[in-house]
Amino acid sequence: MAASSYSVVLGIPVAAYGVVCSLLLVAGALAWWRTADRRPLLAAYGILLLATLAVAVLTYLELFVIRAICPWCVSYAVITVLSLGTAGLALRRD
Repeated sequence: MAASSYSVVLGIPVAAYGVVCSLLLVAGALAWWRTADRRPLLAAYGILLLATLAVAVLTYLELFVIRAICPWCVSYAVITVLSLGTAGLALRRD
């Protein structure tokens, strides 16, 4: 996938978007944990909704367009979906 035309969006590598997303999620989780304020958790949940949509599109491209599976991409997609579920449960509980 890194060598395909889908590996760059708006001149930025797709992996860079993943790194930024992950950093924002860690910052949101830490802010929620330290302050018990619900807003960082809501922000993280919103980011995770967008990230889940993005990994769904990228997974579709991997399977049906590029026809090549990236283990790192699959693991990131699984972690993103699990994080969305975890954040959803935390929002229900909080």
